[in-house]
Amino acid sequence: MFNLPIPVLTALNKLNTNGFEAFIVGGCVRDLLLERIPFDYDITTNALPLQIKDTFKEFKIIDIGIKHGTVAVIINDMQLEITTYRIDGEYIDKRHPLNVRYSQDISEDLSRRDFTVNSIAYNPQQGLIDIFEGQKHIKERKIACVGDPKLRFQEDSLRILRAMRFSSQLGFQIEDKTSNYIHKLKYNLLDISPERIHMELDKLIMGDNVFSILTEYSDVIAVILPEIKDSIGFEQHSKYHRYNVWVHSALAVSRASQNREVRLAMLLHDSGKPACFTLDDKGFGHFINHAKLSAEFARKALKRLRYDNKTIEEVVLLIKYHSHVLESQKSIKRVMANLDEKTFFKLIDVQRADASAKKDFCLDKLEVLNNVEQIAREILAANECISLSSLSINGYDLLGMGFKGKEIGEILNHLLNDVINNRILNTKKALLEEVVLKYMNL
Repeated sequence: MFNLPIPVLTALNKLNTNGFEAFIVGGCVRDLLLERIPFDYDITTNALPLQIKDTFKEFKIIDIGIKHGTVAVIINDMQLEITTYRIDGEYIDKRHPLNVRYSQDISEDLSRRDFTVNSIAYNPQQGLIDIFEGQKHIKERKIACVGDPKLRFQEDSLRILRAMRFSSQLGFQIEDKTSNYIHKLKYNLLDISPERIHMELDKLIMGDNVFSILTEYSDVIAVILPEIKDSIGFEQHSKYHRYNVWVHSALAVSRASQNREVRLAMLLHDSGKPACFTLDDKGFGHFINHAKLSAEFARKALKRLRYDNKTIEEVVLLIKYHSHVLESQKSIKRVMANLDEKTFFKLIDVQRADASAKKDFCLDKLEVLNNVEQIAREILAANECISLSSLSINGYDLLGMGFKGKEIGEILNHLLNDVINNRILNTKKALLEEVVLKYMNL
């Protein structure tokens, strides 16, 4: 039925040859049924962990989760996780079972899994083992828990986000009972580690169905990102916007390029708007300094969710400059002076997504941004001066002229600004003459 990779067939055959049952299971089966290439393959078997290790003793073995019955085996450079059929014990931390009991029955193993679309097993001899209507739900494009969703989510609260993530990635609708308990048990997410939350959030925001998830489950998102709570339903009273702040943000995420930092930026780019809102005497809303406040909110949120510093700094910069006007060569150079090359082009993607989520006339900005991108590439190709490192003098030159400490940096930044604005040539002679003329007698 499926054309499985050689390492997977090798693992199944070795287990069978040694007298054990073995199936591929979970997401790989789901993806194969959807005619997608699986990211990885998990195998389940009635062989006990020590029997698994003995079966694959000629291969490299990693004890990644032997406490819970999982052994990783490397076959032809492919890592396969092989797990003994099991029944989970009591969940005491809303994430992991206190203990597991091994089983010889594949149906007992499938019954402990999270969603029906992930509870299908397969091997070439017996075909598909599907006792929870997983294939039916795949055809119906539905996410449903195996058994009682209340119990499933109480066992492992991360499954709440996983359901939303699968819906976002696969474009499947979450069935009503499962959806109801996502809303009811959303605060259980507070018991999940920040690292696991941000891993699921990253996958969720990259899905094609992300707009539906962000809008239908905004209350759940607000549990893990309280910074967006005030944005939900907040009307903008703006001639540029047809949607409230949160719907605009969700739409901007969905229309952003497939880049994690860009989508994180769109998720939080307007989070500071409600706190900056003013209404003029004509009834129009204004959000002065909202980019700066949104960047501060983003820094706080991403730091709390344990994102790495590089990601945090890039997302913060993208939000800080997301509404900055980029049109003239001077304005482009000024922003490029504060961002590295890759981040600058991500900023163009951010502004494209932002414009795409506003009223139709704002789509005219897309052509402007195409021109901005072309100008930026021409600036880079010509090696024009846009940073201190490309300035024709440096701190040592100023040190030799008697300047020191903080004033060196201030003078260099003033000179860079003059070069960017075409007030002075970027030559050592011109710059040193400028220093003598403007700074030597201060």
